[in-house]
Amino acid sequence: MLVTRNAEGNLHSRAMNPVNTLGEEQLNLVFLANNVTAKFEEIENDSHVNVSFFDSSTTSWVSYAGRARVSQDRDLIHKNWSKSVTGYIGNLRDGVHTGDEHDPRVSAIEVVPDEIRYWFTEKGAVPRTVQVAAGAVTGKATSPGKLHTITKEEIQLLRGLQTTTA
Repeated sequence: MLVTRNAEGNLHSRAMNPVNTLGEEQLNLVFLANNVTAKFEEIENDSHVNVSFFDSSTTSWVSYAGRARVSQDRDLIHKNWSKSVTGYIGNLRDGVHTGDEHDPRVSAIEVVPDEIRYWFTEKGAVPRTVQVAAGAVTGKATSPGKLHTITKEEIQLLRGLQTTTA
């Protein structure tokens, strides 16, 4: 989910999938989207965003808090282009707005994290269920996983390491 804030302060969420593949050293998320939508006005108004992912099979999740940068860099768009994006843009059949990577409505949203929080579930489904049920009966809070935070300082350190090894 990509969450933005409008001019009135309301939060708006929408399901979006990053187009870049995330590796161990990859911190920024890249999305391709139609720039004639409210999310672009909201990012222009307030670049603070949140992106979250949830794995329902494990209950693990990750949350990126950061800032969004909008770009029409054709090299970045081309590098991350997938034919499936066309379905979200649409072909207006005017010869210009074709829904492909050259369409002027296609922009990249790059999310640069300030903080990354993630919950890693340490137990399988059955032990989690038993632990939660036991907590409900005994009144004791349960925690079948661990919350981790990658701070802004740690992110900057990692970026510095990437720069020196590049």
